[in-house]
Amino acid sequence: MRKVQELSPATWAYLGDALYELYIRENLIREFSTSNTGQLHQEAIKYVRAEAQARIVRFLAAQFTEEEQEVIRKGRNQKSGQIPHHTDAVTYRYSTAWESLLGYLYLTGRAERMKELMAAGFNYLKTAGQE
Repeated sequence: MRKVQELSPATWAYLGDALYELYIRENLIREFSTSNTGQLHQEAIKYVRAEAQARIVRFLAAQFTEEEQEVIRKGRNQKSGQIPHHTDAVTYRYSTAWESLLGYLYLTGRAERMKELMAAGFNYLKTAGQE
């Protein structure tokens, strides 16, 4: 495998998206009182949609290391394909930055830091509300 730094931020985000989705689904299964997958999916959307991820980046900004800030910047500035109709470009870029950071941390062997940030973001959205 190529060095992590040689991969594009889009590649980091590709992995980070899956990691974050898995984290959210796992936590919802543990915390939600239903096994109805439709309800679980609707709840998960509140946490994984672009707006929620962008809010996490803004909330955690002061906690990022310099290296993490640089990964966020690269992820945010990554040229992306089609921006979904349900969000704006700036929000979408911040959500891509979040996913890039998660993928980067995982690939560089810092899964514990990745989980720490995901937990902080998840708890923030739970207490602040996703709307």
